[in-house]
Amino acid sequence: MQHIDTIVIGGGQAGLAMSYCLRERGIDHVVLEAAPELGGSWRNRWDSFCLVTPNHAIRLPGFAYRGPDPSGFMPRDAVIAYLQQYATVGRLPVHLGVRVQSLRFHMGGTGYRLDTTAGSMCARNVVVATGAFQRPRTPSASAELATSITQLHSDMYRTPAQLPAGAVLVVGSAQSGVQIVEDLQAAGREVFLSTSRAGRLPRRYRGRDFFDWMILAWELGPQVGMSRKTVSELPSPAARFASNPQLTGRDGGHEVNLRRLGRQGVVLLGRVESASGKRLRLASDVPDNMRFADEWAVKAKADADRLIDLLGLDVPAAAADAPINFQPAAISELDLDSAGISTVIWATGYRPAFDWIDLPVFDAYGYPQQQRGVADFPGLYFLGLPWLHVQSSSLLYGVGEDAAYLAGWIADCQAQAAA
Repeated sequence: MQHIDTIVIGGGQAGLAMSYCLRERGIDHVVLEAAPELGGSWRNRWDSFCLVTPNHAIRLPGFAYRGPDPSGFMPRDAVIAYLQQYATVGRLPVHLGVRVQSLRFHMGGTGYRLDTTAGSMCARNVVVATGAFQRPRTPSASAELATSITQLHSDMYRTPAQLPAGAVLVVGSAQSGVQIVEDLQAAGREVFLSTSRAGRLPRRYRGRDFFDWMILAWELGPQVGMSRKTVSELPSPAARFASNPQLTGRDGGHEVNLRRLGRQGVVLLGRVESASGKRLRLASDVPDNMRFADEWAVKAKADADRLIDLLGLDVPAAAADAPINFQPAAISELDLDSAGISTVIWATGYRPAFDWIDLPVFDAYGYPQQQRGVADFPGLYFLGLPWLHVQSSSLLYGVGEDAAYLAGWIADCQAQAAA
């Protein structure tokens, strides 16, 4: 059995950031990545995918974006190349093609035992950095659809050309759903969208990309009396899994609005309540979902206005949004054959997949119980999950901060043990 001081599981952005911070502190470690190549979950994005956050928000430790287009939005393949370069330039000890099959206490010793495809390993410290997008979640209604209907999760969608001829139903109107809808529309496909409860953000507001205001609030908020909300301040544990807001970085970045999609010919539908063969029963919640998205945008702008006022910034005044007159049709049932729909894409998110961890460390939602990544079991840590500590904990912008915190914690524990 191999004995290694610290093992990082996962070679995505979280695992690589963790590795860099451990290396900076001189902590012996390895990174185990199940895939044969670096790129993590980014490889499961569609061909036209672009980051929603501007390039200057890419701030992995020691390797912040320094390219020629800080206000642009990096496409999928460039994100993958950036992570590969990060590992190479940082000389990070990544072992590709090694899947961890189980993690449990090391019986008869200290620390943890990992059974992997490369053999068994023992470690005093284990950092689980397997990311936020682990196992695609598909509603039970999918099992009731006729087998003649092509079904795939957004995780498997790459391009309109992979789909059979005919209209496409996208289920879920959060960030991935609306971006896939636009991708299909650009290819000339007829699209139906089953809407969900998801907010939206403006692309630009008062002269800046809206993420510039969000980053400014995260960085300077405490200086002007604005708290940086942590996970403990969320209204409920379920809020950690809220949908990502409607927005895109494609074609230079622009706002996505359900009302505008409806005006452009996308057929907006309510939530899928049930399915039978080629028929769907739908909720009547399209107006509520559009209203929720609009109210979310209004609140986000108000937060930016408050920050601007507190900092006394000289920026353009807020401009009123041009009204978009659109009223969706009331559709309670949909016959897929009559609508010409051949494909259903489930843009319905992901769920945690920690069943390979044989430790009593998870809550009722399957989320690890920890404080800023530090679990109750000595030497066990988690990184890169939504709201691990703050809103940006799973982002290319914020994961490095949590990684540095955990590396410091591990170093302190080692120093105490050696004293």
